[in-house]
Amino acid sequence: MINTSENIAMKDLRSGFGEGLVAAGRKNPNVVALTADVTGSVKMDGFAKAFPERFVQCGIAEANMTGIAAGMSLNGKTPFIGGFAEFVTGRIYDQIRQVVAYSNKNVKICGSHAGITLGEDGATHQTMEDIGLMKALPNMTVLVPCDANQTHNATIAAAEHNGPVYLRFGRPKMPNFTDINEPFIIGKAQILNQGSDVSIIATGHLVWEALVAAQALEKEGIRADVINIHTIKPLDCETIIASAHKTGAVVTAEEHSLINGLGDSVAHVLALNCPTPMRMVAMEDRFGESGTPMQLMEHFGLKSKNIIGQVHNVLKMK
Repeated sequence: MINTSENIAMKDLRSGFGEGLVAAGRKNPNVVALTADVTGSVKMDGFAKAFPERFVQCGIAEANMTGIAAGMSLNGKTPFIGGFAEFVTGRIYDQIRQVVAYSNKNVKICGSHAGITLGEDGATHQTMEDIGLMKALPNMTVLVPCDANQTHNATIAAAEHNGPVYLRFGRPKMPNFTDINEPFIIGKAQILNQGSDVSIIATGHLVWEALVAAQALEKEGIRADVINIHTIKPLDCETIIASAHKTGAVVTAEEHSLINGLGDSVAHVLALNCPTPMRMVAMEDRFGESGTPMQLMEHFGLKSKNIIGQVHNVLKMK
């Protein structure tokens, strides 16, 4: 298991996205980028500088940006549209449904500043519903990488994938612990630790918290599978089922609403294939608040101690 007590470098996931987008642009001259007046905030400035003729600033007009991207895809381009996750999903959901998902356009929707860790901008800018919105759309692939390196690789993988993609990532600096050289395989979960007592299945920023929790649990004699679900859709059902069969107890962890997120997806798989005692660590059914990212994760119960608490709860159900 990754030693979470070591001094792990910190890096924001949006920077991983920006670097990955430039790398994807170098590999494929058909990659283009569009943003809605937030070039620097979503780290698309590197692409704009490297490929100014392939970059479009659309202004604060996310729906128009989506339509432009869909049109570009009809002419062989691979467009990436970038903005705050709340505004490139919730604000323009109908546009995404009708002109991207319904006709299976090769458009990559990139939601930065996702989840509660957007921080001080507060509830109007924080989105805890976007995974649910996007995974419900036919043809849509949903990627939620766990750190900057994986976001870099997920961006390249999205460019190589034929079809609509929603790529979700955060704003703050977080531990950057995955190997930049590890291939990102859409639809294939990562097993980060092997255990036999409980399966901790996490996504996004909560993967690190899951690893911290697993290391603490090991001192109690509780051995945990830790699984990084970086692809919410298509979900790696095989890995989830195999782990649940082995451990007989599951805890999911995500920086998203407990309604229609990773936890709901895992519960659906387990209910149909191997009913297993399960608990979820996620945002309760409420809006966010203003605060620093770490204050908000603590306040809303999205830390390793909350995962440990739910592990103890689910083990009583075995």
